[in-house]
Amino acid sequence: MAAFLLRRLVHAALVLLVVCTVTFAIVHSAPGGPSVLADPKLSLEERRAIEERLGLDQPLPVQYGRWIARLARGDLGASFLYQTPNVSTIAARLPETVLLAGAAILLSLAVAIPLAAACAARPGGWLDRLVSAVTFATMAVPAFWLGIVLILAFAVRWPLFPAGGAESAGVGGGALDRLRHLVLPTLVLGAAVTAELLRYARASARGVYALPFVRAARAKGVGEAAVRWRHVMRNALLPVVTVLGLQLPRLVGGAAITETVFSWPGMGRLGIEAALARDYPLVMAITLLVSAGVLLVSIAVDVAYFVLDPRIRPE
Repeated sequence: MAAFLLRRLVHAALVLLVVCTVTFAIVHSAPGGPSVLADPKLSLEERRAIEERLGLDQPLPVQYGRWIARLARGDLGASFLYQTPNVSTIAARLPETVLLAGAAILLSLAVAIPLAAACAARPGGWLDRLVSAVTFATMAVPAFWLGIVLILAFAVRWPLFPAGGAESAGVGGGALDRLRHLVLPTLVLGAAVTAELLRYARASARGVYALPFVRAARAKGVGEAAVRWRHVMRNALLPVVTVLGLQLPRLVGGAAITETVFSWPGMGRLGIEAALARDYPLVMAITLLVSAGVLLVSIAVDVAYFVLDPRIRPE
């Protein structure tokens, strides 16, 4: 296990380096420059002074080498847009994204697993056909369109929930107020994840229902509820672990859209703002942290496989 983890960490470090290098090249080769240089009132001398202060007057290989050197010291740089260290800028927004993504995952598991069990128990039934149609429709609906529809329906037509933000102005951010603001973004972000988990869990459960040990359990007089949960779903959820781990990139990408639609002050929205402002250090810092998170989750999924299924070995 130790050798396996060491190999995976080395591979993850190499992948992280490639991702950051490609992102650095793409961001710096985009037309235009940082928004701090877009002020038409700046003179040519002032522009050159700002570029020199930010290190933008150097060739790209030199800028890349300096960024890697700072990264090796644990320095993620400072934001051009906010004039603050990137670590503190991201740390202020990261909890909001973690809250939103965590709520979306919990919603997905709470909806997908019971529905998958019910559909697999009666394949071809009315519930199975209905769920199949709804999951395909959900996966086809763009997140921004679904967000706008929910805002028009439940914030404008029937004002049950706030249209945006993380808390109401002047309320103080109480738990109930935070929960009301969290409902609509969670529904939008969790919709596609729920549909994906449901499809995989249902297909996996159908395969387990066809195995001999399920028929043997029924022959012994085991109740249908015990067969469904203790025998079928317990063995069917192993592939779902992989799918759940692969949902992190979708959650991050979906969070950028969802947080923008609902004005949620998270890291996804921060990434959009940094990209629009050509804030190179902040874009690179966010890319680095998100990529590292995805790679670590991938390693954690592999380790979970060894724990959940003793037949699987690192070799």
